[in-house]
Amino acid sequence: MTDTTMSRPSAGSTAFSILAAISACHLLNDMIQSLLPAVYPILKDEFGLSFAQLGLLTFVYQLTASLLQPLVGLFTDRKPMPYSLVFGMGSTLLGLLILAWAPSFPALLAGGMLLGFGSSVFHPEASRIARQASGGAHGLAQSLFQVGGNLGSALGPLLAAFIILPHGQGSLSWFAFAALAGMVVMVRLGSWQRRNAKPRKTGGPAAARHADLPAGQVARAVAILIALIVSKYVYLASITSYYIFYLIDRFGLSTGDAQLCLFAFLAAVAAGTVIGGPVGDRIGRKTVIWVSILGILPFTLALPYVGLTTTVVLSAVIGLALASAFPAIVVYAQELLPGRVGMVSGLFFGLAFGVAGIGAAGLGVVADWKGIGFVYTACSFLPLLGLLTIFLPNVERR
Repeated sequence: MTDTTMSRPSAGSTAFSILAAISACHLLNDMIQSLLPAVYPILKDEFGLSFAQLGLLTFVYQLTASLLQPLVGLFTDRKPMPYSLVFGMGSTLLGLLILAWAPSFPALLAGGMLLGFGSSVFHPEASRIARQASGGAHGLAQSLFQVGGNLGSALGPLLAAFIILPHGQGSLSWFAFAALAGMVVMVRLGSWQRRNAKPRKTGGPAAARHADLPAGQVARAVAILIALIVSKYVYLASITSYYIFYLIDRFGLSTGDAQLCLFAFLAAVAAGTVIGGPVGDRIGRKTVIWVSILGILPFTLALPYVGLTTTVVLSAVIGLALASAFPAIVVYAQELLPGRVGMVSGLFFGLAFGVAGIGAAGLGVVADWKGIGFVYTACSFLPLLGLLTIFLPNVERR
């Protein structure tokens, strides 16, 4: 890739080559990240791990992948680091190699930490590049960026099934070539970002919040957005983590057929991510948030009581709608807190990682206690939190 292929954005124009490149990097990053849970069966057998040890490995990974993101974003808001993406992917590459050749459980923990740290560095700055290349179409840019991650997360388990499971733990190292390819693209993206950086505004409170809103109202709005993220990702965790078990338990499906149903859901999630951003640009982010969270309540309430075909259809509709909320929420928050693109992106991507991990663990406890069917009945009420959207201020700049 040469510098001439990296489009220079102008007012009102979207640099689609940049968005394609950063989306491809997001695909590679999240594909590699998703390999870790996909190879848990191999690691469990290879090292004789207990479920508690697998839980600790997940916790260490999620801790570095989620909690560090807002801090990384806040730091790069104050001190731009165009080449931090390369550093983040380098950490992911090192973590991947350690996991491939780890001789012990502590080494696995070290590999998981480096993998999570790489993700923490990647998302805030990559989201900033997507916004910078948007030409004002912030929702579209965020959707194109995020769909790469969704596709990568869906690819990871497939690649693990067809490559790593037959060839063993060491074959994880083969994916180092994907990380190296990502680093090459990221060097070019860093150069583009540095050349096209806008002069940074200095000073006061206006740089940290919307000029028309007091700090208290901004804080309340952020708290509402966090509650909406919790409702969205806890519900998504109920499907991504336990949908296969639910279909097997309720309808007697084979594991293979249940996996196909899960892939249908993940495809709907990817489609929803693409749709949510540009629709938000047209009709407003707040409207998209309303419809995508509260609007799915009838479908989630019906899901535990319908037959197999309707279950698959409803879950796809739910995935499509819920996924459309995230680009809208991120861009809304960026408009709520202008000048804090990295911190906002890190906060909400970090929440997505953290809430999904905690939600999956908590729902697993509930499933052991009350049964997998009860999980879907209880989670069906989560979209009611969408009512909080009524308290969000109007901050969009039309």
